[in-house]
Amino acid sequence: MTTVDRDPRAVARFPMPRRNPFEPPPEYREMRRTGPLSYVTAPSGTRMWLVTRHAEARQVLSHPKVSTNTSRPDFPSLRPVGRTPTPEERAELVKARQGWIIDMDPPEHGVYRRMLISEFSVRRINALRPGIQRVVDELVDEILRQGPPVDLVEMFGLPVPSLVICQMLGVPYEEHEYFQTRTAQILKMSHDPNASKAVSSEIRSYLSDLVSRAEREPGDNLIGRLVKEYVHPGALAHDALVGMAQLLLMAGHETTSNQIPLGVLTLLEHPEQLARMRADPALVPGAVEELLRYNSIADWVAFDRMACEDIEIGGELIRAGEGIFVLGASANRDERAFDDPDTFDIHRTARHHVAFGDGVHQCLGQNLARAELEIAYETLFRRIPGLRLVDDVDEIPFKFTSAIFGPYELEVTW
Repeated sequence: MTTVDRDPRAVARFPMPRRNPFEPPPEYREMRRTGPLSYVTAPSGTRMWLVTRHAEARQVLSHPKVSTNTSRPDFPSLRPVGRTPTPEERAELVKARQGWIIDMDPPEHGVYRRMLISEFSVRRINALRPGIQRVVDELVDEILRQGPPVDLVEMFGLPVPSLVICQMLGVPYEEHEYFQTRTAQILKMSHDPNASKAVSSEIRSYLSDLVSRAEREPGDNLIGRLVKEYVHPGALAHDALVGMAQLLLMAGHETTSNQIPLGVLTLLEHPEQLARMRADPALVPGAVEELLRYNSIADWVAFDRMACEDIEIGGELIRAGEGIFVLGASANRDERAFDDPDTFDIHRTARHHVAFGDGVHQCLGQNLARAELEIAYETLFRRIPGLRLVDDVDEIPFKFTSAIFGPYELEVTW
């Protein structure tokens, strides 16, 4: 067993920002070279482990002695410790986090996940594909009506997942615009925690009202089915269903809305591969997997963990109570798992990437995300074959310091 230097004078600072839109932070390569784990310090002052290689990343993400429960004492945090919340604030926080399965450990996690798993099965998502196609086609219609130049983030990346989740949750059509503008606001104000929190609270209030309406008259949609199958029989509380809906909205919306425009940019920067994908739509699913691996926009988001017991990972002892962050962007560029990993190649077999995580917490909505991305890219490049950037890449504003990476805007013309 090796020993990583725990001397605080030798500990690196985390997180490290990206400097290049098509590469993870450059420090990751050196950390992978020296070993599968590194010991770092967060802005909060907390010291924790980073997992940089693919095999060890999957091991941690599927380890039964590793927790995702953020309410545990000493769970790793990147934020400086603030004042202690009042009992009322703590109660409100507990209420707001009900149904957030991403923060639950087994067996509680399994109870809630089983309620949702059929809603995101391949069969269910395939049934939704015609509806997703309609959403995408209508958005492209509007882009063509407006004419160039357009901001692809605002007119395509943001509304695709928003409108699709509207369909899934059962948001009435006449309320789509309200719902979409609020979700877009949350993402645009991610740099302002107070403003984002206010809009997030407004969205939660809206979802609570939507669930209440479904409890009186459940429809044929995700919320309606959960009401009939679990809320009415007493197996699921109102607040927990609201939390589930909010998590599905935020997790799926923020990632996909960034991946769509960043994927468009990546394909435009590789015109030969884009031409092959256009000529053969059968290549689109593989191209999506490669974009997920290559871009790794979430990196460590939702990959924060804590060891419940002493465990050994990559020949290194992680003590009970110590925090762990898996670096998905590093694992997805690991030379041990992918040949020539820094090269973008739509013909690569990349399905073993960890963009969706691994283990019991592997992303519940991955089938939906794949369907949205496949339909978005195929339709956009088919219907606007002359699509090209307005600005050079180095003039595009990127979220280099954000937890979810992507462009703030992406102006295109044709």
